[in-house]
Amino acid sequence: MTQTAIMTPGPQRLRALERANEVRLARACLKRRIAIGEISAAGIILESPWEASSWAVGDLLMSQRRWGTARCRKLLTRLQITENKQIGQLTDRQRRELAAHLQVRAAQDAVVQATAVVVQAAPEMQLAGAL
Repeated sequence: MTQTAIMTPGPQRLRALERANEVRLARACLKRRIAIGEISAAGIILESPWEASSWAVGDLLMSQRRWGTARCRKLLTRLQITENKQIGQLTDRQRRELAAHLQVRAAQDAVVQATAVVVQAAPEMQLAGAL
């Protein structure tokens, strides 16, 4: 009754490599979409798609425009989440808090950008009014 399993390392290893490449490509697509503002990091955290489940929270945050290591660490320290924690391992409370902070930050950034556009346009408007 002693049976031994015969393992063929080749096909399993190739399947693992194919899966890893599939995840990498899907994450690269997500990173591009986040960087151009097509989707938000908060949405990814709340939805937790399959390609993001094993993604480190710090990497996701740094894929956003104007987010570097310092900004990422500051937020995650405040929320008591480690940078290396995977998105799929976040608790519901951590997901909601992190997403809420990101949504507030996005709204603040939008106000700052809109103000900058108005300030840049103001001298041009004054010149047009003087003519």
